[in-house]
Amino acid sequence: MATESIILCSRRIAEKHLKVAVAESATAGRLATAFALTPDSGQIFLGGLVCYDACTKEELLNIPPEIIEKFTAESAEVTQLLAERLTKFFKTDVAIAITGLTSPGGSEKEDKPVGTMFIHIKIPNGVYCAHREVFSGTPETIINKAVARTGELLCNLLDSVSTTSV
Repeated sequence: MATESIILCSRRIAEKHLKVAVAESATAGRLATAFALTPDSGQIFLGGLVCYDACTKEELLNIPPEIIEKFTAESAEVTQLLAERLTKFFKTDVAIAITGLTSPGGSEKEDKPVGTMFIHIKIPNGVYCAHREVFSGTPETIINKAVARTGELLCNLLDSVSTTSV
């Protein structure tokens, strides 16, 4: 289901004549689904990659194993690289990546508990947002909150850039 924030930012992306693509780990395609269900999807959405496992991040998106080993597959550093490497697959203006921990058994620790999500958004002219937030609830609730938050962050980012500078 598309959240209000995804619907709103999709409209703003369309108004600016931009395209969006996503690389998802913890959200496992939920963000792509949200974009696909908006009224503007045909104008703005190019597609997405689900790279849930670390080996997929390494093999498909060429994330160096030493980066994953140093920072973990669910980290700000890996999330940024995922967003940057989307352009290998999509000619996109807006690149969004999400990683995180929705349930126990990953790389959680005291300073990175279950519910920690990393969101990295890149738009033209080198403008970006790197965001870390800890959500609570079931895995599905955490995923839904992360998708909604991504829409809010993207709307704010798009509002900070004029149409002529994009």
